Amino acid sequence: MEPPVIDQDIPHLSEVTPSVLRALGVPGSTGSLDLPGARSACVLLVDGLGWELLAEYAADAPALAALRSSRLRVGYPATTAAGLAAIGTGVASGEHGLAGYTFEVPGVGVVNALSWRDHDTGADLRGPLPPEEAQPLPTTFARARAAGLDSRVVSAARFADTALTRAVLRDGDYRGVHALGDLAAAVLDALDTERCFCWGYHGDLDLLGHVYGPGSRPWRMQLRQVDRLVESLVAGLPPGALLAVVADHGMITLDDTAVDLEEEPGLLAGVRAFGGEVRARHVYTEPGAVDDVLAAWRAILGDRAWVAGREQAIEEGWFGPRVADHVRPRIGDVVAAARGRSGMLRGLAEPVESSLIGQHGSFTPAEQLVPLAVAYG
Repeated sequence: MEPPVIDQDIPHLSEVTPSVLRALGVPGSTGSLDLPGARSACVLLVDGLGWELLAEYAADAPALAALRSSRLRVGYPATTAAGLAAIGTGVASGEHGLAGYTFEVPGVGVVNALSWRDHDTGADLRGPLPPEEAQPLPTTFARARAAGLDSRVVSAARFADTALTRAVLRDGDYRGVHALGDLAAAVLDALDTERCFCWGYHGDLDLLGHVYGPGSRPWRMQLRQVDRLVESLVAGLPPGALLAVVADHGMITLDDTAVDLEEEPGLLAGVRAFGGEVRARHVYTEPGAVDDVLAAWRAILGDRAWVAGREQAIEEGWFGPRVADHVRPRIGDVVAAARGRSGMLRGLAEPVESSLIGQHGSFTPAEQLVPLAVAYG
């Protein structure tokens, strides 16, 4: 089977914040995106807003559709933890190390990157795995602050002290919000500030896509609310301010080709642990079993997934152009990325995740491509 296509001509999500810092005049910022100079800027990330979905449902988002827009690719895996880390560090998953929704850290266990708990037992891992050690690179917010900018994070109040915030958004002044109204107000307050870099986050579109499916009536109604948010921000942009709207991934609706790993003995033989999620699996093998596991997964999944060994996936650039030494063991001995609308469920071990209609994580354009929509005051 041919490897997944990684279009290097489409800029990676990790280029956004370095490019915005360059537009703000931060020395040493190397982002490649063409953004004119600004005195203040906000990157607003709408979780789950895929390029293809936005194009299909543009009538529900006229304000977004009217902005100058281009495509970004989010990289692998196409999931929130990796996307937020790409924004927060300016590098791809092979360097920032948040290699999936869940991934194994040697000596610690399989970490759920959103909850920072052991994915199997639920144990809190903030002690055994301090977030600042799991992701030790300096953040975008630290670079902005070192250059004399006011550096802010605007997101849900409940995320203020989470381990994921500490890992990838630290050094930003956290402004916790509760609804679309104070999200918009906090972003505009930041943009009214002289020399400010701000990151804002809205997560409900992704939630409704998971529960009801992308393109469903609830999802479209939420897209309309997101569009009103963007419309309000654009209308309130002060002179010299930049707003960049992006996303961390798109989404697909699973079909009946999805396989439950727990019901396929051939997919369990030689496996000691699973990571990743339904569309992007890390498979950690028993000693000496990797070749057999790789062969079995390729044979059983067939054209339902791209399946590669760790070294092959790294060499083919799945996790970006560079993979740090401490990140390599977090990548599965075998890595599987779903094709089409298939998936790799774990109905007993992951009942909630396996029940979701909308999924993401893999290499399809619907998951990989997101908008970069830009407005200036």
